[in-house]
Amino acid sequence: MSGFRKLAIVEFLLYLREHSAFFFTLIFPLMLMMLFGSIWGNDPFPGETFGYIDFSVSAFIGMVILTSGVMGLTTNLSAYRERGILRRFRAAPLKPVSILMAQVVAVFAITIAGVILLLIAGIVVFNLHFWGTIPEVVFAFVLSALSISALGFIPASLAPTARSGVMMANIIYFPMLFLSGAALPLHMLPPFLQTFAQVLPLTHVIKLLQGLWLGGHLWDYPVQLAVLTGVLICGILVSTRFFRWE
Repeated sequence: MSGFRKLAIVEFLLYLREHSAFFFTLIFPLMLMMLFGSIWGNDPFPGETFGYIDFSVSAFIGMVILTSGVMGLTTNLSAYRERGILRRFRAAPLKPVSILMAQVVAVFAITIAGVILLLIAGIVVFNLHFWGTIPEVVFAFVLSALSISALGFIPASLAPTARSGVMMANIIYFPMLFLSGAALPLHMLPPFLQTFAQVLPLTHVIKLLQGLWLGGHLWDYPVQLAVLTGVLICGILVSTRFFRWE
């Protein structure tokens, strides 16, 4: 456990030293929230008790989850594989599963840091409101983060080089970023793209978090829970089957 903890801390610190990863995970979603919040404000919509930031904070949280879980894991592990670092890790006293779990823990810690920044800015600048139940939102957040990380582990398990890892991650990242409601509200998309968005895991992440944030309950979202659980299981099975150390 001591070795696992030290490795997770080192991976977390290395992630923070990557300027591009630091920016797109922690700063970019915050910048978008501040930009759109300055345009739309957070006054309640007509006939509603919540405003733009209250409604959209879950989308920005989904963006953080997506960036860290897909881009972070894929680029990091593929770069380690290309440089032979994974091969050396495999020969270390730590069990291979512990090495991989340290990556997940580091990414999860980065995700939590990004969410905390969003919530602080939302509360201080826009008077962010919350109508949900904290345990339910926390459960949904953990499930969402693990599911997207499991999805990110699939290209991370296959990419032989850092460049191919970035390409594979982009194929997953950009469609979900722009078509799931993270960067643009889902209702602004054409109907056929709204239909396509239903196959994207991040769409269900955002719908689940938004619903719970605004006062819903877990039993109101059986489809979202089933989809994210399925993505988590499939991601684990596929990455376990095809993961390569070199």
